[in-house]
Amino acid sequence: MNSHNAKYAFYYLLSLAALIFTALSVGMIIFGIIDKTVIDALNYGSYNSVDGQLKFAISALFIAGPTYYLLSRLLNLGLHKKELDLDSPLRRWLTYFIILVAAVIILGVFIGVINNFLSGELSVRFILKASAMLVIAASVFSFYFYDIKRKAVKDKDLVMIIFSLVSATIVLAVFVAAWFFVESPKLARAKRLDAIVVNNIYQLENAVNSYYAEYKRLPINLEEIKNSSNIYLDEKSLVDPETKQVIEYKTGEGNKFSFCTVFRAPSDENQNSGAYGPGNKEHMAGYACLNGQLWSNAEAVKLAQ
Repeated sequence: MNSHNAKYAFYYLLSLAALIFTALSVGMIIFGIIDKTVIDALNYGSYNSVDGQLKFAISALFIAGPTYYLLSRLLNLGLHKKELDLDSPLRRWLTYFIILVAAVIILGVFIGVINNFLSGELSVRFILKASAMLVIAASVFSFYFYDIKRKAVKDKDLVMIIFSLVSATIVLAVFVAAWFFVESPKLARAKRLDAIVVNNIYQLENAVNSYYAEYKRLPINLEEIKNSSNIYLDEKSLVDPETKQVIEYKTGEGNKFSFCTVFRAPSDENQNSGAYGPGNKEHMAGYACLNGQLWSNAEAVKLAQ
């Protein structure tokens, strides 16, 4: 019994996991780029989810890509050192197992692509995504079928060399391209911090409404709400989570009020929905005042309509 079987079984199974993450990440990046460049009205407002998809794919590809090519190199070295035989049952079984798992996953992705098309996705998107999946599937299957059927281990196997160079170049190109379609980490952090500020403003708006319901008037300042025994106001909602700058509360004519602070970035269309009110908190970067809303007034408007 070959004493190296356990080691190479580990290499094959880990390479399978790395292959899955690499292939899926490449596909997710290509799909994300297609979604961002071929605009479909059905996907209006879904750019945040596409950004999330791209970020996950970049992260996975950064780790899984090099891991896959390293393991492929180690397996090939094992064949050259005669630690692993071309015709060994271990190699054949695990290679076919990799092909099986890859086939199941690729079939699942194809089903999803066709389902999206049947649900009304643009034909151009469908054709581009289906073509991308065909290329990925053809690359994976052709490589592994060649690998399992080769009869000898050559010092310079042109097919293996070409596949490695071409596939690595494509993976690297897709990885680099993804950065042109996803927001930078600095901007992503700024938007997440702004989202916390907006959520704090929703909490403050909720407190103002509770105060109005209790006393039938707007508070002069937020201290009045804090001093009210019937209304809870979280101290954390009063400030920016990073700068600790106090969110300003301003009142206007009638029952108008607003909250003012400095935002780091412009808001997205999906960034303004909070747990404490409707999505009416769009803002630009810099100092801005967001109008508050009295729920009783909103209900009155609805009834009048």
